[in-house]
Amino acid sequence: MEGMGADVVLTGLLWYVVFLFSTTLHEASHAFVALKLGDPTAYEGGQVTLNPWPHIRREIFGTVVVPLISFMLAGWMIGWASAPYDPRWALRWPRRSAIMSLAGPAANLSLVLVAATLIHVGRAAEVFRPPATLSFTRVVGVYEPAWEGPAMVLSILFTLNLLLFLFNLIPVPPLDGSGALGLVLPESTARSYQQMLWSQPMLSLLGIVIAWNVFDRVFPPLFWLAVGWLYPGVQYG
Repeated sequence: MEGMGADVVLTGLLWYVVFLFSTTLHEASHAFVALKLGDPTAYEGGQVTLNPWPHIRREIFGTVVVPLISFMLAGWMIGWASAPYDPRWALRWPRRSAIMSLAGPAANLSLVLVAATLIHVGRAAEVFRPPATLSFTRVVGVYEPAWEGPAMVLSILFTLNLLLFLFNLIPVPPLDGSGALGLVLPESTARSYQQMLWSQPMLSLLGIVIAWNVFDRVFPPLFWLAVGWLYPGVQYG
């Protein structure tokens, strides 16, 4: 592993570590909030943990195979995990189920804010600066090469969690935004909606196709908007 090959492997490793941590926190947040609101299903399945192994074991394709393939094809990672819940609990308490659905995206948003705060601290300390060119892996520039590693980790943490936060809020099944509709729908309508989704599993596949096509158009301008918030007055492209 020399030259560019070593750089690619290191970048892929950083992406995977951040992806695994972010996804684990997302699912653990679902599981923890569900437990607090009366559904111990995920807790009993070992999902209320930041140990990634229970989450990998439950969704090895989404947590290992897809992230590695997406990195090889696109240079960044996407994937998924899941936390189990009791459908009877969700049907009885649609508002609680909706709050549980929002817990995962809220965890990702918190990581975006943590990354942004650390980037601002680094800029104030004259360690970080806006990068000369911007990419998903390069949101933070440095003055000294010794800070390249932390800058890349913060770049990935910011980009990936922004992506996970926004993508999961799209209100189509099986994404969290669909589950969160229970907060705005009448309870009877929310129950009927949940029953329809359970009886028509193909809607989840259709939802993913729709979400990906929508997100492919929506995310780039939102990413640039977030970068503008991160670096006010700095122009790219």
